[in-house]
Amino acid sequence: MWGLFTAGQIRDAEAELIARTPPGALMRRAAFGLAVHARRMLGLRAPGRHVVLLVGAGHNGGDALWAGYELRRRGVGVTAVLLVPDRAHAEGLAALRRVGGRVLTDGADARAAVTGADLVVDGIVGISGRGGLRPAAAQLVAVAAQARVPVLAVDLPSGVETDTGAVDGPAVAASETSTFGAHKPVHALAAPRCGPVRLVDFGLGPHLPQPHAVVLDGADVAARWPVPGPADDKYSQGVVGIAAGSATYPGAAVLATGGAVLATSGMVRFAGTAAAGVRAAYPEVVATDGIADAGRVQAWTAGPGIGTDEEGRAVLVAALERDVPLCLDADAITLLAGDAGLRAAVRGRPVVLTPHAGEFARIAGEVGPDRIGAARRAAADLGVTVLLKGNATVVADPDGRAGVHPATTSWAATAGSGDVLSGILGALLAAGLEPWWAAMCAAHVHASAAERAAAGAPAPASALRDAVTATIRDLRAGLSS
Repeated sequence: MWGLFTAGQIRDAEAELIARTPPGALMRRAAFGLAVHARRMLGLRAPGRHVVLLVGAGHNGGDALWAGYELRRRGVGVTAVLLVPDRAHAEGLAALRRVGGRVLTDGADARAAVTGADLVVDGIVGISGRGGLRPAAAQLVAVAAQARVPVLAVDLPSGVETDTGAVDGPAVAASETSTFGAHKPVHALAAPRCGPVRLVDFGLGPHLPQPHAVVLDGADVAARWPVPGPADDKYSQGVVGIAAGSATYPGAAVLATGGAVLATSGMVRFAGTAAAGVRAAYPEVVATDGIADAGRVQAWTAGPGIGTDEEGRAVLVAALERDVPLCLDADAITLLAGDAGLRAAVRGRPVVLTPHAGEFARIAGEVGPDRIGAARRAAADLGVTVLLKGNATVVADPDGRAGVHPATTSWAATAGSGDVLSGILGALLAAGLEPWWAAMCAAHVHASAAERAAAGAPAPASALRDAVTATIRDLRAGLSS
C-alpha cells in the first residue's frame, strides 16, 4: 500500500525538511534522481544522445536544470528551453552553462531542438500549477508529441492538476514521470497521462501526515483475498446471494453471478427471473425465482438489470430486509436515488454502492473534477461505502477513508463489466471482508482481469469475467513467492 499526498501536504512536509538541510540540498537530491531516471530512459548509449529541458519558472524548472547539469557531466547533450527566462532558477541555469549546456528561449530553434531530441524533460509547471499550459509551452509539447519524442515529467505532467488529476486545457502526456518525496493523487487519478511513475526518495517520509488517499498493490490484495482453510466448507467460506437480471436484461444475471462464482470457491445463490439462464451457465449455483426462496446468505449483491419499476423495487426491498452486507449496483442505485425511505434504510449499514458517473449524479450530485472529494462527500452524506467507477476507481468510507485504484487502460469500460464487479464484490462481502476492503480488492482484481482479457484489443465483459480466476491465481502466486 502506498499513500497519495496533496500538494499542500507535500509543501508543508518539505518546509520542515528544508529547515533541517543545507540550502539547495533537496533540489540537488531530487535532480540527481531525475537524471538517473532520464539516463535509464536514454538506454546504455546515453552519452552522445540529446535531451531538451522545457524549463518553467520556480523549483520545477530548477529540478530540470540541475538534472541537465548531471546529464551533461556524463556526456549527454543538453539544451534548456527557457519558457520564462527572467524567472528561471538562477543557480541551476548557471550550473548548466558551466558544463556546456545550450540555452534557448522559445522560437524556431527551440522547436527544432525538441524535434531532434532523444528525450524531452517536462519541467514546465510544478505541483502548485493550475489550469492548462500557456501557448508557448503547449506548442513545444505538441511538437514533441508530433515527433514522437518520449517525455519525462518532473513530479507530474504539466497542465494536469496535482490533487484531482483534472485537465483544463493543453497538458503533457508523459511517457514516464519522476516524482519526489511521495506520490500525489495525480499519479493515480491520471495514471495514463503519467506513465510509469518512479519515486525519488529524499527523506520526506517522517515529515508527512496521514495520506489523502491510498493505493493497494497486488500483495495487499492477495493478503486479504479469502482462502479456504483445512476446516472450511462451502458454507463457512461465505455464501453470497445475487439478485440481478430481468426479462429485459438476462445477461446481467449471468455476468454478476459469474463474477461471484469465480471470485471465491464457496457457494453462490441466485434469485431472479433469469434463474434458468444462470443454471445453464453455472450448474453449481443454487438458483431460485425470488429472494424469499433463496435461503440463507452472508451477503447480497442486488441491482444489475433488475429494472426500476415496481418489480425492481420489490427485489431491492427484499434484499434490504435481510440483515447482511449488501453490494448495490445499477438499477438499485437509481431506485435509491428516487426514494428517501430506501436511502434511510441503507444508512449506517455495511453497504457498498457502485455507481458510474451518471448513477452518481442521480444519487449524490455531479462528480466534478475532484473524484476523491466527490466520493468522500457521497459516502458521508449517504452513510455507506461508495465505489465510484471510472478509469481511476475511487472508494470512500463514511469516516473519510479513501482509496484509488488506477487502471492503466480503459478495457473495463464495456457493457456488463460493472455486473461482473458487483458479483466479485458481493462474494468478498460474504467472505467477511469489511466494505472498504472488499471494494478496493474487487476493483483491483476487476481491472487486472480486464487488462488480461483484453491483451491490447477490445474484449467483452464475458471475457473479463472468465479472466478473474487466473488473475486471483497470479496474485496469490506473487504473494507466495
